[in-house]
Amino acid sequence: MFIRLFSILVVLVVFPNQTPIVAQNPQYTADWDSLDSRPLPQWYDDAKFGVFMHWGLYSVPSLQSEWFWYNWENGNEYLTEYMNNNYKPGFKYADFAPSFTADLFNETEFANIISNSGAKYFVLTSKHHEGFTMWPSNYSWNWNSFDVGPHKDLVGALANSVRDQGVRFGLYFSLMDWYHPLYLRDQSNSYATQEYVEEVMNPQIREIINTYLPEVLWNDGDWEAPSEYWNATETIAWLYNDSPVKDTIVTNDRWGYDAECQHGGFYTCGDKFNPGTLQTHKWENCMTIDRQSWGYRRDASLYDFLSIEELIESLATTISCGGNLLLNVGPTYYGKITPIFEERLTQIGQWLEVNGEAVYGSKPWVYQNDSLTPDVWYTSKLRNDDGSAPKRRVFNPQNEDDTVVYAFVLNWPQDNQLQLASANPTDKTKVSLLGYDGKLPAKQLYPTGLTIDFSGIQWTKLPNTWSWVLKLEYLETDTLIPDIKKPQKPKVVTIERTRT
Repeated sequence: MFIRLFSILVVLVVFPNQTPIVAQNPQYTADWDSLDSRPLPQWYDDAKFGVFMHWGLYSVPSLQSEWFWYNWENGNEYLTEYMNNNYKPGFKYADFAPSFTADLFNETEFANIISNSGAKYFVLTSKHHEGFTMWPSNYSWNWNSFDVGPHKDLVGALANSVRDQGVRFGLYFSLMDWYHPLYLRDQSNSYATQEYVEEVMNPQIREIINTYLPEVLWNDGDWEAPSEYWNATETIAWLYNDSPVKDTIVTNDRWGYDAECQHGGFYTCGDKFNPGTLQTHKWENCMTIDRQSWGYRRDASLYDFLSIEELIESLATTISCGGNLLLNVGPTYYGKITPIFEERLTQIGQWLEVNGEAVYGSKPWVYQNDSLTPDVWYTSKLRNDDGSAPKRRVFNPQNEDDTVVYAFVLNWPQDNQLQLASANPTDKTKVSLLGYDGKLPAKQLYPTGLTIDFSGIQWTKLPNTWSWVLKLEYLETDTLIPDIKKPQKPKVVTIERTRT
């Protein structure tokens, strides 16, 4: 009976863009229907957690955000006053380039910090909206990290060192280039021409793909023009059919204002997207440890940085609803990841070392968070996954003998009694706390649910005091099919979205 029920459930909840393909080497045509039919490479869904890095010329002025140049050019009062008080008349943004020294940069040190965070993939800004490339681009003469500033191929250095740590490598790429003459000309023509796309953007994308073989192409800077202007479908078709990473690369949805939250490998739907409900399409929550900026900034205060508890909450709420978390840090112009960023990454790595079983390779459960204790979030795995279940299913159904449930407990329960209405016990139910050897007594909560007694837990034996994960085995079979939402682009675009 369970096998039949399970097969019915999973057929209903496979990601619609991830139907298995029969052809050995499918060829995708340059249209959204074909491109959206490509299965998302399984490694990405299994990874769950990655590290994002905004690093570039904006790390030199390091004020307000990585949008320094744009905001200064457009009369930001604070930045204008700062520049007038500290730099000679006539100083231009390009004059910051020699100060981008990266003289303390050590790619092995960066890679170790990233690896120690527990991240399974890493995404580096190869080029932000200012157009400055972090590799020796043939299409950005004297405006790249090899010709000026560090005189280093920073993309190449990090690609090698990160892969040496077993972390998959990806690249952020800004489609737009604020002040490039060809882009401005296309813009003035209402994007009816494509000089910039044909002579700069397209060649640069192929340059970084063919040279550095990234397994994530994380686009941005798309919102001013439609996907047709950006040559989106033709580029993605090349990525999926003929590029050297065609079998493993994943792309996001930032291919034009008509594509976001509609097309692409995974959806972002805007920065810091975290819907709190199960979604029909694979999605990613890109967020930054600094609440106000993606790039390093000198004017940050301690309050501006998210705590480790807040970061773990973001991870739990994201993966329980089927998303990945991409967590950003911003290095300095001299090439260091500052201690507070390093500390946060180290802390989340320590937490994942204990609780990674509940994260990596997990699927959402039939319940995303508990109906009685809403700050408890769930993931799940199948005990005997023989391969018959579709790999790209949205959630795992609940079967007593086959489903293992993980409950992320973000706050210590009042009176040491944790009540879970969504977890119904059986005579065989087992409850354990990851990273803790002691026993946790549990009993039926009436009319339905489970009460777990935390009173006997010895705090000195806990691996951390930030948050905890319960492993729940042999819970009662539940035929519930959860409500699955179609991803929706936020109605109000926040300032963070326009500053990535």
